[in-house]
Parts: sequence; structure tokens; C-alpha cells
Amino acid sequence: MTDRRLWSYKEIAAHIRVQPDTVRSYRKHGLLPPPDHVEGGKPYWYADTVRAWVASRPRNRGRGDD
Repeated sequence: MTDRRLWSYKEIAAHIRVQPDTVRSYRKHGLLPPPDHVEGGKPYWYADTVRAWVASRPRNRGRGDD
């Protein structure tokens, strides 16, 4: 099943347990995939896009998420 819900910085931040400003910084530094949709100048990503990005990221050692 495909999850086509659009997530903003806030939803992405909640999913990866960081602050929204951290997600903005990831985008600024090219670490976040391009947005799937832009509305009113605000970027949005499909939940599936975010989950695929998270799965491909290197593990952050020392966070205790293992």
C-alpha cells in the first residue's frame, strides 16, 4: 500500500525525533530529498518518500535507537 499523505517539516521532524529547524537544515544542506509538492512556497513530502529516505540514511551511532 502506498502512503501518499503529505508531510511538512513538522511531521518529518516528529517521525525522526528532531526539531523542525533540524529538518530545514537538512534540506538547506542537500541531505533531504527534493519535495514531492510545493504549495504556497512551502515544501511537502509524501510519507513514503520520507520513510525511504530514513531507511537509506546511515545510522546515527550514539542515539540509542538500536
